[in-house]
Amino acid sequence: MDSDEDLARAIALSLQDQANKPKAQPEVHVIDDSSDDDEITILDEDPQFSRDLKRAMKQSKAEAETSASTSRNATSPAPPAPQAPGAPSGFISERAKMEQERLARLKRLRGDSVTDTTSADQGDQIPVMKRQRVSPSRAYAGNNRAAHSVSAFASSSSSGVDEAGGKGGGKEKGKEKERDVPTIDRTFWDGELRPTANRHAEPRADGRATFRLSEVIGHKSNIEFAILSSFSTSISWIYEFFDPHTPVIFVAQPDSSGNAALKNVLPNWLMTTPFLRNGYGCQHMKFMLLFYKDGRLRVVISTANLIDYDWRDIENAVWLQDVPRRPSPIPHDPKAKDDFPSIMQNVLRSVNVRPALANMLANDHPNLPLQTIADLRTHWDFSKVKVKLVPSIAGKHEGWPAVVQSGHPRLMKAVRDMGLRTGKGKAAKELVVECQGSSIGTYTTQWLNEFHHSARGESAEDWLDAPRSRRTKLPFPPVKIIFPSLKRVRATALGERGGGTMFCKRAQWEGKNFPRGSFYESESRGGRTLMHTKMIIGTFRSNPLVSVGAGTSKSAPQKKQLEDSETEPEDDDVDPDIQIVNEPIGWAYVGSHNFTPSAWGTLSGSSFNPSLNNINYELGIVMPLYNDEDIDRVSCFKHPPKKYGSDDVPWMQDESLILREIAAASS
Repeated sequence: MDSDEDLARAIALSLQDQANKPKAQPEVHVIDDSSDDDEITILDEDPQFSRDLKRAMKQSKAEAETSASTSRNATSPAPPAPQAPGAPSGFISERAKMEQERLARLKRLRGDSVTDTTSADQGDQIPVMKRQRVSPSRAYAGNNRAAHSVSAFASSSSSGVDEAGGKGGGKEKGKEKERDVPTIDRTFWDGELRPTANRHAEPRADGRATFRLSEVIGHKSNIEFAILSSFSTSISWIYEFFDPHTPVIFVAQPDSSGNAALKNVLPNWLMTTPFLRNGYGCQHMKFMLLFYKDGRLRVVISTANLIDYDWRDIENAVWLQDVPRRPSPIPHDPKAKDDFPSIMQNVLRSVNVRPALANMLANDHPNLPLQTIADLRTHWDFSKVKVKLVPSIAGKHEGWPAVVQSGHPRLMKAVRDMGLRTGKGKAAKELVVECQGSSIGTYTTQWLNEFHHSARGESAEDWLDAPRSRRTKLPFPPVKIIFPSLKRVRATALGERGGGTMFCKRAQWEGKNFPRGSFYESESRGGRTLMHTKMIIGTFRSNPLVSVGAGTSKSAPQKKQLEDSETEPEDDDVDPDIQIVNEPIGWAYVGSHNFTPSAWGTLSGSSFNPSLNNINYELGIVMPLYNDEDIDRVSCFKHPPKKYGSDDVPWMQDESLILREIAAASS
C-alpha cells in the first residue's frame, strides 16, 4: 500500500468517525500547561467551538500517542484530500472538486487571488467573509511607522521588491510596491515580530500588522522540509497547511512515562518526544524551521500552540526571519556555542530531533536539505539575525558552562552580550521588568530576586555566594507581573468562557508572602481579547551617575557579597566592562516562557559549583529597545500597565460559576 492510499484511508476513516459521532455538548476541558500545578480550562457554549477546544485540550494531555492519531481527532474538519494521481477513493476526488469550487467562490467575492492556504488557519466553522477582513493595505499599516533599530523585531519586513527599490529616490517607491505584496508571498530577511490575527480584535485597535498561520508557513507547494514544535497540537488541523508529500518532523509533549520516543503519525510525518524526568514537566517550545525549495530557511519562534484556538480566539505573538543558504558550506566550528545557529542546534539535539532526522534520511527521504543538525550553521548564513536565542532545557545542569546555556542564566548571558548589563554599586542602573504571561507561578522573594539578578545581566556568582538566609529576606525587586484581573476577563469578547488558558490559584494569591502588590492589568493593545503571549519588557531607570563609555572609571575589587537591598551598592565604582552603544533603554523577550520557576529555572549550589534545575523545555528571543517608540511597537500589552486596584483580584478559572455550570452540565 503506497503513501497516498494510506493517507486517503486515514482521511476517510476520520470523516466517517466524525459523521457517526453524536452532536457534542458543551464540556469542560483541562490542560496541564506549565508544571506549576496550573490546570487550564477552555469552554464555549457553541457546539462547534466546544468541539474544537475539546480536540485542542486532548492534544495537550501527556498522552502524545493519542494526540498524534488523525483517526481519533474526529472533532475537527478532516484535512483536504491530496491531489495525488491514482487516489483510490472517489469521495476524495469529490472533496477536491468541492474545494476548487469553494476557492472559485472566494475569488469572485474577494476580487483577488486565493491560494490554497486561504482559510485553513481560521477553520471551516468561521464565516468566509470574516476571514476576509484583513486586506493587504491593512496588513501593512504598521510598516508606515518610522523604521529604526528594532527593525529586526517589529513591522519592518523586507522582500525582494524592497531590495530592488531601496536605493536613493526609489526607496519610497519600493516600500509602496512592498505593501502591495501579500504577506504570504513576502520574505523577511531582517526579521519580523507581529501579533497573531484574532477574530475578536479585527481590525486591531492599534493598527498593527498581524500574522496568520498560513502567512507564517507560506505556500505549501514551496516547502521542502519542516521541523515543528508545540506543546498542544491538532495534527489533523496543522496537516492542512502542508503538502501531504512534504516530510515533517514534529516535536511534541511526551507521554506520562516521560521517555524519549519516535512515532510515525501520518505518511511523511514523524513525531519525536524528548525526555522528561519521571514524566514531570512540559515540552513547551513553540518553533518552526521551514526549509523552502528556493534554498532559504525560515526560523519561527512563537507563543502559540499549533491548535486553531491559539490562532483564532486568543492573542499570541510570532517572530520570524528568513535566512539565506550559503553559496558553499563553511567548516564546522566545534568551539561555536553562543551564536544563534549553535544554540538552535543544541535545542534540536535536546528535544530528540537528531534520531528523528536520521530515521527520515535512512528511510523515505535521503535527500533532505538538512543532512545533519550541524548543517544548520554551516549551510545557512545567520549573519543578519540580530536577536539572541534563549532556551530552557529540562533537567539539572551543573557547572557554569552548562548552567549559562539554559533558563534565566541564558537570559543573563544574552543581556550581557547585548551590552545591557546594569552594572553594580551606586552608579548601577535600576532595571524594571514587566512580565506578561498566561500562567502564574509560586513566587518567593528569593526566586524573584534571583531572576531579576540575571535580567540585569549580572552573573549569578555574586548571588550564590551570599548566604541563603540573607537572600530569603530581600525585599521584592522591581518586577511587575502582568496578568488579567477578573474584571478584565469579564470585559473581553468571550468573557469568562474565554478564560480557560489563563490560570492563577487562590492558594497562590493568598499566600503569606505572595507579591500581590506587584500585579498589573493585562490589557491587549489590539482590542477586547485575552493574551496567551509570553513577553518581558525590561527598561532602565536612569541614573545620572552611570558612565556610558568603557574604562571611564577605575576598576574596584568585586565583592562577593549581596547587600540587604537589591538596589543598595555592592561596590563604589562602575564596572569598567560595561559598554553602552546607541544608548538602549532596555530589552524585550518574546517566546514560550511563562514567568514561572518551572520555565526559567532555579539556581542552587555555590559560585564554584552552581546547579540549575529546569522543569520545562522553553524557547524565546531577546532584543534591545532603544526608545519609547520601540516599546510601543513591541509591547503586546497597553503600556505602562495599570496596577491592580484595591478591589482587583486575578482571574481564577476554578472559581468561575460559568465554568462550573458548564462543567456540571457536561459531566
